[in-house]
Amino acid sequence: MLEKFKRFPLMFGPTPIEPLSRLSARLGSSVELYAKRDDCNSGLAFGGNKIRKLEYIVPDAIASHADTLVTIGGVQSNHTRQVAAVAAKLGLKCRLVQENWVPIDDTVYDRVGNILLSRVMGAEIEFVDQGFDIGIRDSWNRALQEVKAGGGNPYAIPAGASMHKYGGLGYVGFAEEVRGQEAQMGITFDFIIVCTVTGSTHAGMLVGFAKDGRARQVIGIDASATPNKTRNQVLEIAKNTADLVGLGQDITVDDVVLKEDYAYPAYGIPSSETNEAIRLCARTEGMITDPVYEGKSMQGLIDLIQQGFFPEGSRILYAHLGGVPAINGYSATFLNG
Repeated sequence: MLEKFKRFPLMFGPTPIEPLSRLSARLGSSVELYAKRDDCNSGLAFGGNKIRKLEYIVPDAIASHADTLVTIGGVQSNHTRQVAAVAAKLGLKCRLVQENWVPIDDTVYDRVGNILLSRVMGAEIEFVDQGFDIGIRDSWNRALQEVKAGGGNPYAIPAGASMHKYGGLGYVGFAEEVRGQEAQMGITFDFIIVCTVTGSTHAGMLVGFAKDGRARQVIGIDASATPNKTRNQVLEIAKNTADLVGLGQDITVDDVVLKEDYAYPAYGIPSSETNEAIRLCARTEGMITDPVYEGKSMQGLIDLIQQGFFPEGSRILYAHLGGVPAINGYSATFLNG
């Protein structure tokens, strides 16, 4: 479905799929758990899911003759860190708007993890005291205008690369990649678990797996705590992406499966259950998840298994989207492990 689109290679190649047999055994589960490791997808500043998206956005940025990538996220945004890395790789300047999306008082929060890496890579960083929202932000539009006013040629990348016209393509590619790996492994995954916030990762997967009838087997775990906005944004991106790739079938709201029970108490604030999921995954598989995104999707996966949501014998693919550097901003939470 992606042959007609230009792609700028930023990843090592297809990301590995590994069994999570010890976690499954610890849960006493009758399902088979696997993880697709998009956290290990690139050498660019620890990689992650935005690198996969940016492969289809970079050609458009190059064609526009941009000299500055301009994007937005929270203080510990994985997305802004990955955009800064891509800018460095391309020899472009980078302007990052970092809003105060997470109400946290850890003294190292704005000094470590993703924000530290973005500073090291030379990004120009602006802190803005605005709360969390997945929509288009005034502070980002102002930054774009300021770059223009200074004589620059900015390229606009919205939060999570999600509302970009090509934002869903990377995870259509993810689905195609999984189909190839399934053929090699001689298995088919019955469910795919993905963390959902700004929406294009989930939307791209939904479109990609709709090709073989598995759109509703993509189970989004909401980490936004604004599930209605998130669901609507996933649907909008999925519809646009389906049209773009010529899917040839309608995407409806019923195709957007979003579990809303795990985002509490707020975006970026992990619950005790999230923290226990992070510890359990780390101590059974050596696989680190973060308190903002993957910890919550891991919590959701564990709880759904314990509820008996998945039929016995199901093969479940957990999409690890990266974001591990953010855990450094929660040092007080994990001071004793």
